[in-house]
Amino acid sequence: MWRKASAAALLALAVGYFYHTNPDLQEQILQYVTLPTFQTAPQSQSDGPAFEQVISAAWETLITMPTRQWSKVAVGVNACVDVVVSGVGLLQALAVDPGTGLDHEVLHSKEDLKEAFIHYMERGAAAERFFSDKEVFHRIARAAAEYPGAKLYVGGNAALIGQKLATYSDLMVLLCGPVGPKLHEMLDEQIVVPPDSLQETDEYHLILEYKAGEQWGSTQAPQANRFIFSHDVSNGEMSSLETFVASLDEFQPDLVVLSGLHMMEGQGRQLWEERLKEAVAAISDIRKEVPIHLELASMTDKDYMNSIMQEQVMPIVSSIGLNEQELLFLAQAGEGPHADLASWKGVPDVGRVSDILLWILEQHGRSDPSSEADLTRIHFHTLAYHILATVDGFWGNQAAAVMAGARVASTQACGLQTIDISKVELKAPVEFHSSHGEPKVKLSLNPADPVTMWRRGNVTFHLTPVLVCKQPLRTVGLGDAISAEGLVYSELKPQQPF
Repeated sequence: MWRKASAAALLALAVGYFYHTNPDLQEQILQYVTLPTFQTAPQSQSDGPAFEQVISAAWETLITMPTRQWSKVAVGVNACVDVVVSGVGLLQALAVDPGTGLDHEVLHSKEDLKEAFIHYMERGAAAERFFSDKEVFHRIARAAAEYPGAKLYVGGNAALIGQKLATYSDLMVLLCGPVGPKLHEMLDEQIVVPPDSLQETDEYHLILEYKAGEQWGSTQAPQANRFIFSHDVSNGEMSSLETFVASLDEFQPDLVVLSGLHMMEGQGRQLWEERLKEAVAAISDIRKEVPIHLELASMTDKDYMNSIMQEQVMPIVSSIGLNEQELLFLAQAGEGPHADLASWKGVPDVGRVSDILLWILEQHGRSDPSSEADLTRIHFHTLAYHILATVDGFWGNQAAAVMAGARVASTQACGLQTIDISKVELKAPVEFHSSHGEPKVKLSLNPADPVTMWRRGNVTFHLTPVLVCKQPLRTVGLGDAISAEGLVYSELKPQQPF
């Protein structure tokens, strides 16, 4: 097996050479180059690490920056301080007994918190909820901050994406959001914060983490994840949005990243209906030629999701990022493919994911050339694999972009700068289909060239596996890092104006 791994690594280096010397091959090579087929049956413990080694080596060779790179990126509008703590430990400290899980759209009490936490812990799924009672929330927040081992981090999708983008020294990053003194102190020095975004107090979000296999009462987590909640009015009302859009005239970004829409859901229908109209009006003021990426997050209100999807935001953004929970909820809210599926069982089926991604781009995107919608790119991420789905002719370097997102998921989860093969494992399916229905094409994963590509109409799909960290140090912000990295390595083709 080691001979196969060595040969594959050499082959990956050779392919990488052609990628560097002939950039035009980067999007076409999967169609014309036939690489050796690897064993697709489950591997024994003795030869298991070979797949991971070959994939990691191939990534290092094949992930290349695009020819045209962003120089200025503006990010908004949710930002906060995350208090990260053991979920089970905190709930025990609050004298809450384990019990039965039950989801709640909005949390009103410690009992609601316990039930929602158990509901998602037993599924190993991430979720985020609004806590309506200010006084009770502040008492819980104080207990969390004082809990042994509690840590403070930069929080909020926008701030986390900004932090990741700021690791690229040639990239100027503007961050708009409710930035208090503690958060401002924690932000990367390279990030520019407009004066109007600064406020006297910080917004705090509580992140209750749990480990794979962790048990509380009769509940056992199948994988590591987290449950997030807050009483955050500034982010909940997207109060920084107008400041954000107004700052773009002076900053002149060539990419805008927007997040935080999910925070408005907990404010009630009357507020979000009105505020969403104002948000759409503000976003519409952004120059048409500047692409906008929308980062989605956990939501439970189907009417609110439908407003974002059909009538309001999605048609005026160029790109979206989302995970498996958000993708399925989007399909359920819009009565799309596989809407009857209550939840994913284990690793989400690639064919079903592909069906929903295609439906979004056909119904709410620009797969039809006559459509007035701007949406042409979706970056989907789940624990085991990532997919980038793009309408042909708009985006370049997507094979490298999807690999870069998967690589950062591996390194950041393990708290490392580079992948340590002994600390990761392959959980992606080795064989899968392009669709759950007909027509469907049987596809397979080749570790020496770890991007599987297929087309459905004028939409191209790029899939790469994730080398999943066996013992993740921190799960919060992985989705934001994945989307940020994918955007850094993406290139907008200039001949297609937005």
